[in-house]
Amino acid sequence: MISYSPLWQTMKDKNISQYKLIKEYKFSSGQLDRLRKNQNVNTYTLDQLCKILDCGIEDIVTFLPDEPESPH
Repeated sequence: MISYSPLWQTMKDKNISQYKLIKEYKFSSGQLDRLRKNQNVNTYTLDQLCKILDCGIEDIVTFLPDEPESPH
């Protein structure tokens, strides 16, 4: 599973709020909502975030491997 949990810390470290992304960078509130819910976003969105935040992709996303299913 892809998690966008690193994004929120990176935004805090760079002093860029969700409000600032929307108002100053014309970032879509719908895309932010998708990120908050760890839903699918396209690579263009991730690219824009990396440019705005001046960071690498690893500062925005992390991969969480699926938990192995337990035998019944």
